[in-house]
Amino acid sequence: MKYVRLGNTGLRVSRLALGCMTYGTPAWRSWVLDAEQSKPFFKLAIESGINFFDTSNAYSLGVGEEVAGRWLKEFAPREEVVIATKVCLPMSDKPNGKGLSRKHIMAQVDASLKRLGTDYIDLYQIHRYDPATPIEETLEALNDIVRAGKARYIGASSMYAWQFARMIAASDRNGWARFVSMQPQLNLVYREEEREMLPLCQAEGVGVIPWSPLARGYLAGGRNAPMQGATERAKTDDFSAHMYYRQADQDVVSAVSEVAEARGLPNTQVALAWVAANPAVTAPIIGASKLAHIEDALAALEVKLTAEEIAKLEAPYQPKPVLDHG
Repeated sequence: MKYVRLGNTGLRVSRLALGCMTYGTPAWRSWVLDAEQSKPFFKLAIESGINFFDTSNAYSLGVGEEVAGRWLKEFAPREEVVIATKVCLPMSDKPNGKGLSRKHIMAQVDASLKRLGTDYIDLYQIHRYDPATPIEETLEALNDIVRAGKARYIGASSMYAWQFARMIAASDRNGWARFVSMQPQLNLVYREEEREMLPLCQAEGVGVIPWSPLARGYLAGGRNAPMQGATERAKTDDFSAHMYYRQADQDVVSAVSEVAEARGLPNTQVALAWVAANPAVTAPIIGASKLAHIEDALAALEVKLTAEEIAKLEAPYQPKPVLDHG
């Protein structure tokens, strides 16, 4: 496993992060694995050299953090793993049960620490931008969390580049803790972040840890229409229909299949190798509901695409509306 710095920090993370949305309770989503089913995934990840684990308070409404905390504690010393979690999405239907107010952030960081079974979070991220809260309120609360030692670093996730630029500028203006990472969607069928967000991150020294590098499994092939696929998540994933499945997207998947077949590789390795090769990318976040998904992702790090292969993979792409920034 290779380890790289996260943005301009001294923190070193594995070139892959294990996304933990899949682990928690099936009461939340039918495809989620329970605690015992999740155990082998954390074991394999640790044994393979992955030290970077990304979860959220919203995953299984807190149970995801409990599962991640339980197995990481069993398989690795705390100082050897980098635990990332998030705040913003609804945790209840109460007036202050979501968002990035100081009240919600302060309550949720303590709840996350308790569920994870740790006294600090390595990377505390805002899950989305909250237009209902002044950015200074959010940033000062995050700064206080860092100063209190509850988090080592702070990060952000999908939003418009202008919003992220405003937040970075406000942090610099006030001398507050600065975002060290951005977690956007980036894959061969969603490349809109290449226009402004990735150049912004490179200019500001912000690490990029993309979510859904395989487009929720769509780039693996075999899904010509929504609600198809080899996993329970694919068969129940109505959200993908809003993001993918245009003809241009299908053409991209066909290009991935052609390059993969010529190489004798699965689609997933080719698609992930494309994301990992982007010079702005620190570590793609992979999801895994089968152990083979982790093994494929590890193998993808060794795949070096040629300029001709990259051109073939990128050629069918057509611009699309910005997705999932709300």
